[in-house]
Amino acid sequence: MIKKGWLYWLFFLALFAAPFYLTEFRLSLLGKFLCFAMIAIGLSLLWGHTGILSLGHGVYFGLGAYCMAMYLKLESAPGRLPDFMEWSGVNKLPWFWKPFEHPLFAISSAIIIPVLLAAFLSYFTFKNRIKGVYFSLLSQAVVVVFVTLFIGKQEWTGGTNGLTNFSTVFGFSLSSPLTQIVLYWITVCLLLLIFLFSRWLTVSRFGRVLVAIRDGENRVRFLGFNPTTYKVFVYSLSAAFAALAGVMFVLQVGLISPAMMGIIPSIEMVLWVAVGGRSSLIGAVIGAIVTNSAKSFFSENYPDIWLLFLGGLFIGVVMFLPNGLAGIYESLKQRKRHEEGRTHEAGSHVSRSVGGF
Repeated sequence: MIKKGWLYWLFFLALFAAPFYLTEFRLSLLGKFLCFAMIAIGLSLLWGHTGILSLGHGVYFGLGAYCMAMYLKLESAPGRLPDFMEWSGVNKLPWFWKPFEHPLFAISSAIIIPVLLAAFLSYFTFKNRIKGVYFSLLSQAVVVVFVTLFIGKQEWTGGTNGLTNFSTVFGFSLSSPLTQIVLYWITVCLLLLIFLFSRWLTVSRFGRVLVAIRDGENRVRFLGFNPTTYKVFVYSLSAAFAALAGVMFVLQVGLISPAMMGIIPSIEMVLWVAVGGRSSLIGAVIGAIVTNSAKSFFSENYPDIWLLFLGGLFIGVVMFLPNGLAGIYESLKQRKRHEEGRTHEAGSHVSRSVGGF
C-alpha cells in the first residue's frame, strides 16, 4: 500500500508538471485555483483545527493583492500617474503610494499589513472571549467596512473597477507565456511550503493545543494555557497565507477589485474547505481546486443554470460526505460500521425473540 506521504509528493509533482500537459488557458486557471488553495489551508488551520469560523478572509486576500497591484501599476507607467487617478482629477501621486514604487516594500507590505490588521482585530476579540457566530458576524462586518472604503476612495483605489492593466513585473512582460509559467511554478512552490509548514504545525505540540482549544477552550485555560495567544497566532498566520495568495493571484490574473474581497468571496473560501474536508490540509487544497474547477466547467457548459449545479455539489458533499472529499474513505468506513452494527443488533434481537419463545 502506498504511504500517504508519497501520495502528497506525487500530487504536488503533478501540479509542478502541469505546464507540460495543460493549455495556456487551463494553466492560468489552475494557477488561480492554487492561489485559492493557499487561503484554504489557512482556513483549515483556523476553522478545522482551532474551531474559529472566519467569514472575512477576503479582506486579507484583497489587501495583499492591492499592495502588489500598486507596485505593478506604478511600474507600468513610470514617472506618470496611474490612469484612474488622472480620470479622477488627481494631480499628484498620494504620499502612501510613493513607497510602492519599490518591489521589496510592496511585497513586504502585502504580508505585514494584513497580518498586523489580523493580529489587532483578533487580539481584542479573542481577549474579550468573542467567539462562535458572534466572531463570524464581526469578520463579515470588517469586510463591509473595507469594501465600502475601497469603493468610496475611487481616486486612490480605482473604485469598483479596481486596479488592472499591468504590463510588467520586475521588468519582465506579464503577457509572456514563459513569465506566466515561472509565476505558476512559484505558486506551486509556495503552496508546497505552506502545506509542509502547516502539516508540521498540526502534528506538533502547538497543533495539539489548537485541537484542544477547538474541543474545549475552558479546559485548556484551566490547564494553564492562554488560548488567546494561540488563537491570535493562527488567525494572523491564516491572514498571511491569504495575503500571499492575493500577491500571486494579481500577478497571474492581472486584476484586483473590491468585488473580489467582498462577503460572497469570503463565504466561498469557507465552502472550499467544507467540500475538501475542514480538518484535512490536503483536503482543503483539493476542495479549492475541485470546487473552482467545477464552477468553471458548469459556467462554461451550462451558463444559464450553472449555479444550480454548483449548489447541488455543495449540498451533496454536506449530506453524504460530512468529512469532505478527503474523508471519503473514512466516511465509507463509518457507514459500513454503522450498517454492520445495525445488522448485528437486529440479529441479536431475533435471537432473543427465538430464545424467549
